[in-house]
Amino acid sequence: MTTKTLKIALAVSVALNLFAVAGGVTYVVGRDKIERRIEEQRRGGREGPLAEVLAGLDPAVRQRVRASLRETALLARPDFEAARAARREAIAVAGQPTLDAPRVQALLEQSRAAEMRGRQRLETGAVALLATLTPAERKAMTPLLQRKGAARRNAARHDGPETNGPEGAGQDRPGR
Repeated sequence: MTTKTLKIALAVSVALNLFAVAGGVTYVVGRDKIERRIEEQRRGGREGPLAEVLAGLDPAVRQRVRASLRETALLARPDFEAARAARREAIAVAGQPTLDAPRVQALLEQSRAAEMRGRQRLETGAVALLATLTPAERKAMTPLLQRKGAARRNAARHDGPETNGPEGAGQDRPGR
């Protein structure tokens, strides 16, 4: 072999090794991120808007409220799963070569109806829970009735729904 051939072979070998090392690092980093996400999903009592709302409550009341909300959410889960399934089916049917518009429309209506049943269960459970609390606790928990997480966080920070000013403008309206 000539010197030129050896140099080319060395350059190819170095490039392949760098490619292999980069692939290995990408795999390890990606796996760690995925494992963290899975662990966060499995972990109960995740922090977030609900934690901010519950922060001002007595620990015993907080436990009771969490248990009640968890129970209500579990009761509403099948409705939300049915809504997602109907929407996925509508998307699949709409993606077919020939559009079956009445079927897509019916599936979307089923999805909306199931979602509304789920929302009704959640809201009914929240109102039943509010009936068991003292006026001060009830005031702290009213942000639960707002539809958007940002509005709940804002209300939790300001002791009530914030609807005036640019930060809170219209956040408690449906569809925003």
